[in-house]
Amino acid sequence: MTKSEILSSRRILIMATDGFEQSELDVPLERLQAAGAEVDIASIGTDDITGWDGDDWGDEIEVDLRIADVRVDDYDALVLPGGQINPDLLRVEEKAVALIRAFADADKPIAAICHAPWLLIEAGLAKGRRMTSYKSIRTDIANAGADVVDEEVVVDGNIVTSRCPDDLPAFCDAIIDMLATAAAPASG
Repeated sequence: MTKSEILSSRRILIMATDGFEQSELDVPLERLQAAGAEVDIASIGTDDITGWDGDDWGDEIEVDLRIADVRVDDYDALVLPGGQINPDLLRVEEKAVALIRAFADADKPIAAICHAPWLLIEAGLAKGRRMTSYKSIRTDIANAGADVVDEEVVVDGNIVTSRCPDDLPAFCDAIIDMLATAAAPASG
């Protein structure tokens, strides 16, 4: 199997809203698609969402479906990009938090980078786990009961966490490796 086919039978969901860290959505999207996966973007509504890039708004990205319309059985994994704005807006959305819990209940991989572990905290998934994140939210993660470490990528069961855009190569590799060795793909 070639590198571009390794995830050819996999379907991955990226959940985000306005203010996602541009590279933390773009790079996983590109890497997962390059590995052959089908990737959908889910958001609160169906309007395009806009990233945050450096010190200003970034590019818009097309939304494929609303979070409320996602069927977990249709996907093999969930990717949560960070940025300060995006996860802060999503963690107060009941349907977004419920979707994260549903992926966890289905024992499907969930990958969160930068500030996105806030979403794992909100979903009740941090306690007892080994995790990393952007440095400014590590106290939040520790207060939620996680063992916090300063490493480029941490895999604990089906949860993958990373610190920042510099860690994107290791973050994407961990997602791809996890999916390449996982059981049968989703039914969608």
